Amino acid sequence: MCGRYNLTATPEQMIDTFGLHRLPRYEASYNIPPGQKILTIVKLSDGSNKAVNLHWGLIPHWSKDSKISSHLINARAETLSEKPSFKTAYQQRRCLIPASGFYEWQQSEHGKQAYNINRKDQKIFAFAGLWEYWDHGTETIYSCTIITTQANALMSPIHHRMPVIIDNNNYNSWLDKQTSQQTTQGILSMDGSQGMIAKPISDWVNNPHHNDKNCLN
Repeated sequence: MCGRYNLTATPEQMIDTFGLHRLPRYEASYNIPPGQKILTIVKLSDGSNKAVNLHWGLIPHWSKDSKISSHLINARAETLSEKPSFKTAYQQRRCLIPASGFYEWQQSEHGKQAYNINRKDQKIFAFAGLWEYWDHGTETIYSCTIITTQANALMSPIHHRMPVIIDNNNYNSWLDKQTSQQTTQGILSMDGSQGMIAKPISDWVNNPHHNDKNCLN
């Protein structure tokens, strides 16, 4: 799964990496939990990329209320085309979720050990995501979820699941709703995490209210 991550890139790095014209209000964050608005990249009808803030925890358009959001922070890559919560979004509303690193906890007989997983070169990368809009009378919520897959060789000693990391050469294909499902399935099956490392860190990050550089160490 993916339940916590960090985004510490500069605005200039974000704009350059994702081909943006501008960013909405943005501040680096060392400990991003579900249930809040997160920076997300979507493609507009004119073909340009736009950065928007979406609620992390997807709310399907057919849901009677927004409480389902807390159960849909992640979506399994293996069943996207089958699950009612994700099927339409997978076909029409794919997004990228920028990150500088993500956290995972390794279970052992001695307790939980937190890890920060990031690129060796410290460059920004992106999770595969889906977005939705929920219109309920006077309230409209735009939300998103992070897609996960089976852990690779780096992650499997820590946890059996991990976020899908999109290779930067596939950003445009992933965002374009005209891209075929066969192609998007291929993108999801690629391991875009080459050049990443997993570093054991302190339990400071365990508290989602802690949001400073100590989360990285």
